[in-house]
Amino acid sequence: MIDDDGYRPNVGIVICNRQGQVLWARRYGQHSWQFPQGGINPGETAEQAMYRELFEEVGLSKKDVRILASTRNWLRYKLPKRLVRWDTKPVCIGQKQKWFLLQLMCNDADINMQRSSTPEFDGWRWVSFWYPVRQVVSFKRDVYRRVMKEFAVTVMPMQEQATQRQAPAYRRKRG
Repeated sequence: MIDDDGYRPNVGIVICNRQGQVLWARRYGQHSWQFPQGGINPGETAEQAMYRELFEEVGLSKKDVRILASTRNWLRYKLPKRLVRWDTKPVCIGQKQKWFLLQLMCNDADINMQRSSTPEFDGWRWVSFWYPVRQVVSFKRDVYRRVMKEFAVTVMPMQEQATQRQAPAYRRKRG
């Protein structure tokens, strides 16, 4: 399903833990890393597509996460010309994405990138919140920056709370 401008509707998923770190996934058989993402099927809402992609790519279900936020607008990126499939009709020149910020509510051990018969990812790790903006492939960088800037207002307080929980409580002796 390609829109009139040549963009494929898509969802992007940022999963964070209680410390405000985000799940960073390695593309299967490659050295490139990204957030989980995938197309929206005809008749599917963005939220339905997000839960489907979450299960297909990360092996998690609705009960394993909590939606914290979603982007206000659709965000677009163009594919480099070498990645455009010119022989398909209609031609897809890029993706328009609705992004979701999810909090992981289950254990890390429940993450399973191998649930699908054709896995998208073969590894993952927790990284600092802003790390993906610098590390993603260049043509997605602007969208990642905009997504993370929008989600920062939700995640930064989580990071501060995690830091406060980890800080030792010193007591001054009275006397």
